[in-house]
Amino acid sequence: MALTSDTLLQLIAHSTDIVVATDRSGTVSYCNDGAKRSLGYAPEEVMGQPVVRLYPDLVEAKRVKRAMHDPGHGGLNEVETFQTTFLSKTGERIPVAISGCVLFDEAGEEDGTIGFAKDLREILRKDQLATLGEVAVGLSHEINNPLNVILNQAELLERDLERLAGDADTSVETERLDAMRREISRIAEILERLGEMVEQEKYETVDYIGPARMIDLRGGTSEPRDPRLRGMRILVVDDDLGICRSLAQILESDGCVVETAQDGEAALNRVREGRFDAVVSDVVMPNMDGYELYTTLHRTHPKLPVLLMTAFTYDKDHIIKRSRLEGLRTVLFKKPVDPARLREALLQAVLEVRGAAGS
Repeated sequence: MALTSDTLLQLIAHSTDIVVATDRSGTVSYCNDGAKRSLGYAPEEVMGQPVVRLYPDLVEAKRVKRAMHDPGHGGLNEVETFQTTFLSKTGERIPVAISGCVLFDEAGEEDGTIGFAKDLREILRKDQLATLGEVAVGLSHEINNPLNVILNQAELLERDLERLAGDADTSVETERLDAMRREISRIAEILERLGEMVEQEKYETVDYIGPARMIDLRGGTSEPRDPRLRGMRILVVDDDLGICRSLAQILESDGCVVETAQDGEAALNRVREGRFDAVVSDVVMPNMDGYELYTTLHRTHPKLPVLLMTAFTYDKDHIIKRSRLEGLRTVLFKKPVDPARLREALLQAVLEVRGAAGS
């Protein structure tokens, strides 16, 4: 089949590349469907407009013009895969590679330009994924081994602690070891998330500082979110700031509004100042333990559900037993608390109170 001028024009019009031609004054005289798909402009929105409209600024437009007249970029009066940036209708900066040339009339005078611009976003994304894969392999190799050593040493340290402490209360120290294990697990999950991104060839970015963005390594949860949790106001009480933060993150990801307190007295002040749907508190805390906090709230706010959490199933000081005798319904054993169990217990406690109030 002969390639006629009409066929050629149709190929250019429907090309996935961005094709733009200008006249000698730098005004757009032609643009194709690719320009509309990548930049969002309908032909009538750019035809007759200065070509600088397609660039972030005049400086970049002039840089491309100079490159077209510089033989160092593919030849005299032409460029080959010259990288620049276009600006879409919505203001997004689109990385492109232009191949084009200067056009001349019959008298040899410069008559305009034509350029075929390749949208580089998908190509750059694949390059970034390849780099991410190399980073993931390197991190896994260099970090997992030390993490295993730290985890093993924490296990040995806990055994020595139990042996040397005897009957002494080591709950605070044990909670700190649990916090270490939790953070180690979090690092391992981040490394795993990196590997998943590479395998799935998919990643997302989030705002960092100013215009800078960073890869989102937080990952999602495979557990279904219960819409009934959204908007619940929860007070988390623990003298370990790491536990407070981790529980707050879990609950906030479910749509809860979370405040924290480091001890029972601070928790009581928070309750006096605002309304909460439930309180999740540690058992062993300085100044006021979980039992004292529960009994006080049970007396002053009898309809406010309180959930106690502890790292131990052995209730040495009978705090849990005494609290249950006073009416406590829910205890979350073995910190770090299982997120699914926490959600289930909160829903059960809060909805039970709301059901009683509505009956």
